[in-house]
Amino acid sequence: MRARYGVPLKATAVGAAVGVAGLVYAAGFEARSFRLRRITIPVLPHGARPLRVLQVSDIHMVSGQRKKRAWLQSLAGLRPDFVVNTGDNLSDPEAVPELLDALGPLMEFPGVYVFGSNDYYGPKLRNPVRYLLEKTQGRHGLNGNAPAVGVVHNPWEPMRDAFDEAGWLNLSNTRGRIKADGLEIAFTGLDDPHIKRDRYAEVAGGPETGADLSIGVVHAPYLRSLDAFTADGYPLILAGHTHGGQLCIPFYGALVTNCDLDTDRVKGLSGHTVGDRRSYLHVSAGCGTNRYTPVRFACPPEATLLTLTPRD
Repeated sequence: MRARYGVPLKATAVGAAVGVAGLVYAAGFEARSFRLRRITIPVLPHGARPLRVLQVSDIHMVSGQRKKRAWLQSLAGLRPDFVVNTGDNLSDPEAVPELLDALGPLMEFPGVYVFGSNDYYGPKLRNPVRYLLEKTQGRHGLNGNAPAVGVVHNPWEPMRDAFDEAGWLNLSNTRGRIKADGLEIAFTGLDDPHIKRDRYAEVAGGPETGADLSIGVVHAPYLRSLDAFTADGYPLILAGHTHGGQLCIPFYGALVTNCDLDTDRVKGLSGHTVGDRRSYLHVSAGCGTNRYTPVRFACPPEATLLTLTPRD
């Protein structure tokens, strides 16, 4: 009997050990292995000095995350010309003070922001297998699933007020401008498409006259938003939300994007084309996770320093 069952039992034990080791790595190391991605994008007018833009996204702050807080504070040492926050700052309704402490040094710089669904609503404990099945079936947020019942409402208003007081521009379904090194940078932003709060008709019309660069900003990169920005002629779109896939397969990539964007563009710089118009698209993999799934695999948490340079 031992000869018959010894190999399968041993294989099962090895498989279980590998699974446990992978989980320990994903939760204990990689989810806290913060990285800075650096990308160059040629979108400025000829002769302009390069601009340094720091994009932070999907922080999903939970009380007690001291390493994440210290890392975010350290990013101020990059001295960006301005900061773009693409949302999902919270994963704990008690974490607003710690989030503001983490972003405090960055709020000394000009900045803009949009909110994501997890700024408004707290996460719910869910079966991760069911979550993955829903995403592979095209069910994303309120764009495919039924409205959530009994959700936690996050205290997003104090966060908004602190950002506004620091001078960051709220781009929720509106426009705004900042000046950076003598250049006029115009922004058009949307509230989160993941929960159907986007209202592109209110901001349609394309880049602003007189601006040196116009940027589209949105939390979740749903195709309807990307199509609208690109068709209107925006040269650059910034988004987050996807977590880079969060759980990726080495040498293959992401399994899901949690929206209708294809997995080939789940993170980093790519392009988006509508007709004869093409925009640069940068999707941040973000630096956090839902508090109930605090794991990352083959997808380290990140922020991005975008160096904007003159067009070719």
